[in-house]
Amino acid sequence: MSSRELIKKMLSGDKAALARVITLVENRSNGHLALMAEIQKHCGQATTIGVTGPPGSGKSTLVDKLTKNLRAEGKKIGIVAIDPSSPFSGGAVLGDRIRMQDHATDEAVFIRSLGSRGSRGGLSRATREVVKLYDAFGMDIVIVETVGVGQTELDIMEVADTTLVVLTPESGDTIQTMKAGILEIADIFVVNKADRDGAGQIQAELMAMLQLGEETKKRGEAPSGGTPWKPPVLLVQATKEIGIGELLQEIRRHEKSRSGPEKGKKRKALFQEEAREILLDELRPRLQRRMNKEGVWENPYELVAKILAKINL
Repeated sequence: MSSRELIKKMLSGDKAALARVITLVENRSNGHLALMAEIQKHCGQATTIGVTGPPGSGKSTLVDKLTKNLRAEGKKIGIVAIDPSSPFSGGAVLGDRIRMQDHATDEAVFIRSLGSRGSRGGLSRATREVVKLYDAFGMDIVIVETVGVGQTELDIMEVADTTLVVLTPESGDTIQTMKAGILEIADIFVVNKADRDGAGQIQAELMAMLQLGEETKKRGEAPSGGTPWKPPVLLVQATKEIGIGELLQEIRRHEKSRSGPEKGKKRKALFQEEAREILLDELRPRLQRRMNKEGVWENPYELVAKILAKINL
């Protein structure tokens, strides 16, 4: 089957075709750039929710319950679960079968596990492209669950419209180690397992951090007419579905707050960043092949100068 026929089947709602296209994209098969260029024309409708947080915070359970509630509203859901990559195959160590079994037979839910492939922020380029495939397929909501959180997990902001940072009452030490990045990542903080001791304390600590960050930012910026988004800090018990309705309300409130000129500026910046990343990814193996042909290994600067002269960059 040709790529064009495969895309046509996928766009018509064929889940098997969607799975095949995802595999082609993840494996960087020949023609995947042309394939994604065609897919791009059908994107722009889905809302993307990023879910990140330290291991053991209950991210998968939260995603499962969000999916259940969104399905009750008739929404079609695409889930991308980012797992650590196997050092041997490069694929996801964990798989679709052990995640969210309640939705495995739901025709309106599609779940795919992807390996992080050593990506700096825990997200691979394939993740962004799978999000687009879900969008083109007709998913209303795309949920991306990442490996973890930390100073380098900022990539999730470039994929998600709304980012949830999931913590637990035991996450106090984690917060101390990631203060510099956590305020930039989160649109909504979720303190999961809120029935445990210390939930109120971590909620208060987060709110204090947000207040301090807001005051610091105000001192360094000129006044503007808009009202900046202030991340709420929600107490949730995902296993009991307590707080999930409120969380969905905050997600929708954040989505409404993103409309206007700022949304357009962010999209333009993300488009440029994505184009840069694709270009570098495509150039890297070609440059490596060129290096292998040149045979100048005594002087790296001489080798680089020789290659740049030949490719006229």
